[in-house]
Amino acid sequence: MNAMNTVNVLDSIIPISLFNKGQANKIFAEVKKFGTKIVVKNNAPECILMSPQNYQQMMEEYENAILAAEAEKRLAQKTEYISHEDVMKDFGLDSSDLDNVEVNLE
Repeated sequence: MNAMNTVNVLDSIIPISLFNKGQANKIFAEVKKFGTKIVVKNNAPECILMSPQNYQQMMEEYENAILAAEAEKRLAQKTEYISHEDVMKDFGLDSSDLDNVEVNLE
């Protein structure tokens, strides 16, 4: 996702009254073509319009940042780690027990 500079921000501001004037389709086309729009009401930001793809990317980046912060926090702790082999032994498992197990990682 591209960062917005001051010029982009100023160009992206649209008054909410344009929606009342039947220009929603034009506004949505501009969002699709150029990116984010900031809708203002009474000269104050009311909402942000963005494409679903940009929103999804932003949310994925946010979630990744949260996971990275949690990983950093855990790595900073003085913790004894348990090996994979020890966990398998504790539960009485061997690698053949996992042959038919399906795992999905995101």
